[in-house]
Amino acid sequence: MVAAPPVIGVLALQGDVQEHLISLAKCDVTARPIRRVEELDELDGIVIPGGESTTMSKLLVNFELLEPLRAKIKAGFPAYGSCAGMILLAETVLDGRDDQEQLGGLDVTVRRNAFGRQIDSFETDLDLAGEVVHAVFIRAPWVEAVSGEVEVLATVPVTAEAGDAAGRIVAVRQGNVLATAFHPELTGDERVHRLFVDMVRGSTEEK
Repeated sequence: MVAAPPVIGVLALQGDVQEHLISLAKCDVTARPIRRVEELDELDGIVIPGGESTTMSKLLVNFELLEPLRAKIKAGFPAYGSCAGMILLAETVLDGRDDQEQLGGLDVTVRRNAFGRQIDSFETDLDLAGEVVHAVFIRAPWVEAVSGEVEVLATVPVTAEAGDAAGRIVAVRQGNVLATAFHPELTGDERVHRLFVDMVRGSTEEK
């Protein structure tokens, strides 16, 4: 009997939702937008897209998704966050708003808008767990500190052009939680999404 493909949701409150849905669909999973609490129980994993982290935080509260999703992630539910999603999955945020809520799941400290404003967006190639990935950064965070439980998957190459960003951590994993400061959904390269899908498949096999 062939197992049904995993069902992975994309939090569809704000941000680049459609791009993640397209990338996931190329990875042989069922991808769907998620806006309601009851939809969480239908999922094997969730993607928190890029967007504006403070706005997404408020909408999570307004749609009564914050506490249920936070509890599921704490219990081991697979989650992947890109850019703003990385900020929301971090336990600690620098330069965030006092009223910003966190989903948690990553024992890291991130700096919001670390790379600068929209005009400072840039692209570069990264060594991501042994593979070269072209990364697009848009008003991106970076990770300033990680605990011993966190695996660092990628850092910005140390070059003269990188400036203060040189060597900064931009991709991490802790258990079933994955996060990148960049936007793989914008490049047509599904390798980061496939990594997350493999994490989801591994999680479902353990149940």
